[in-house]
Amino acid sequence: MFDITKIREEFPILTKTVNGKPLIYFDNGATAQKPKQVIDAITNYYTNQNSNIHRGVHTLSREITIAYEEARKIIQKHLNAEHANEIIFTKGTTESINLVAHCFGKINIEAGDEIIITQMEHHSNIVPWQLLCEEKKAILKFIPINQEGELMLEELPKLITSKTKLIAFTHISNTLGTINPVKEIIHTIRSLSNAAILVDGAQAVPHIQPNVQDLDCDFYVFSGHKLFGPTGVGILYGKEEWLTKFPPYQSGGGTIKTVMLQKTEFADLPLKLEAGTPNIEGGIGLAEAIKYVTEIGFENIQKQEDDLLKYITKKLLEIDGLKIYGTSKHKTAVISFNVGSIHPFDIGTLLDKYGIAIRSGHHCTQPIWEFYNVPGTIRASLSFYNTIEEIDSFVEAIKKSIRLLS
Repeated sequence: MFDITKIREEFPILTKTVNGKPLIYFDNGATAQKPKQVIDAITNYYTNQNSNIHRGVHTLSREITIAYEEARKIIQKHLNAEHANEIIFTKGTTESINLVAHCFGKINIEAGDEIIITQMEHHSNIVPWQLLCEEKKAILKFIPINQEGELMLEELPKLITSKTKLIAFTHISNTLGTINPVKEIIHTIRSLSNAAILVDGAQAVPHIQPNVQDLDCDFYVFSGHKLFGPTGVGILYGKEEWLTKFPPYQSGGGTIKTVMLQKTEFADLPLKLEAGTPNIEGGIGLAEAIKYVTEIGFENIQKQEDDLLKYITKKLLEIDGLKIYGTSKHKTAVISFNVGSIHPFDIGTLLDKYGIAIRSGHHCTQPIWEFYNVPGTIRASLSFYNTIEEIDSFVEAIKKSIRLLS
């Protein structure tokens, strides 16, 4: 059963006070908090296991190498990847996308080729493709959004041509909360094109469990810190047929079989794409986070978050002058809103006085706010450890802030 009291006890930071008030953490879209199980796994690594991997024959090195590769297998199983070597450890979503842009672009993009992304992407899934297109003299196209914050997918077939080489889009919008119909989108692309497909799962993985074989995407990327794991670690899933073709993204220790003064022979996957000493404790912590949410169950997580989303939406819409951006029927527990002409930074600053952590600004999605013709919003992004009582306190704090700012 879903025991919210027990769950909250497993997140030490939720007992913290901020400005003399109990912390209400509604900034999960930026980073999620960490359960004791993850914190303990990291502490145990530095206390009892610290050594480098893939290099030593001594006991510590052999033990931690086994543990690190076991973490890779846990992530493989979680994503339902066919092979463990399709799981590449990176620093996070941003590096994963940059890795694909660099390697895929090097071997597959020429002048006049086309890349398609969407108007709702995080900057991390815009800027690398802009740079690649500038470098290669390729063309970048966009799937637009509508007023509800949904992709206008009827435009996708019009955008795809024989020159389309890659299509990249988010699974869930970090700003609007929109859950995109990924499987439907991929089916459409496959029926029209041989383009490679990258899905940005950074905002999806805390809420749902992706099945990459069922989706049939070529690449799926996410960050550990949004999935209740450590910062500085992320995952690139790539189909083996693609990753095998990729040249090394970075070179050096860990990526090689042999090095001569004249020539280097590189290692097989996944090591070919994992240069240098990795974030070892990050990989282990991420695997622990996945075990934790799997034990809770994603059905339980989704039900709790859906209930929170319905409640917070209802309570916010009772406030005069409040406008919510992103009203898709298919969305997760993310609410972006403004109140009249009040600047979101002003409300965000006052909410902090009440111990409430939210995000205010453009949320690294400036093209969205250009579409809505606003500079940014207040964003409350909830997780399964949040409560109805916290929402009530949040709404009352907003009302008080409005009275002060009016």
